[in-house]
Amino acid sequence: MNEKETAITAAIAAGNLVKNAIGTIGSADVENKNPFDYVTVIDKKSEQLIIKLISDQFPDHEIYAEESVKSIAQNAPRWIIDPLDGTTNFIHGYPNSAISIALEKKGEIVLGVIYDPFRDELFHAEKGKGSFLNDKRISVSHRDKLSECLIATGFPFKNRNFLTLYWEALAEIFMRVSGIRRTGSAALDLAHLACGRFDGFWELKLSPWDIAAGSLLIEEAGGQIGDFEGGKKHVWSGDVVASNGHIHDFLLKKIQNIFSCNP
Repeated sequence: MNEKETAITAAIAAGNLVKNAIGTIGSADVENKNPFDYVTVIDKKSEQLIIKLISDQFPDHEIYAEESVKSIAQNAPRWIIDPLDGTTNFIHGYPNSAISIALEKKGEIVLGVIYDPFRDELFHAEKGKGSFLNDKRISVSHRDKLSECLIATGFPFKNRNFLTLYWEALAEIFMRVSGIRRTGSAALDLAHLACGRFDGFWELKLSPWDIAAGSLLIEEAGGQIGDFEGGKKHVWSGDVVASNGHIHDFLLKKIQNIFSCNP
């Protein structure tokens, strides 16, 4: 299998594991990694499955995964893996979670796969080849009127000291747009922006595995994504602003006005 086929195979296999396990998780199956940040036995099993499938095909590649190996050498292509994005949703039996797998080469994301096992939706993108949902090419939306735009976001649940600033940004943006949604899965938010369901997205203090695959999906679907400074360090900074392009300046300016003076 080539790299794309391997990523898709791994994402679907892990997704089936997650789908079959929802509703079966008890308190003994859940650990606290940090306050308000959880991991389940299924997160770990999913990650082990993904890593094995990838390593069997590409034993010389490196791994950067949420729950285990975090290679930083970058001497070879590196896989960035979120085995279960939306763990809190999953724990509560709320079917809005995804598997996210990206491939990085020489510091650039060249492949991204996000699989939603509950909707059986497979998003994938390769650098320079477009973005797809279940093999149908997708594009970001063309909405340019803020009053018609639907925006996704995520609360800074791991860094609640940012809440005051976050509420300020939320209020500023909410007053200008059609609506704001918080789904509990950043990977799916980015995928849904790539296919036009959302028109914009922002969140702070995410992890690389939350962002990497979705970032490429958005770029290859014709959208824009970057960090709070207007640069391209979002995958590793964790501070993300993304959009269909038409409303990017509005979102970025609102975020910068609030966060640039309050690092």
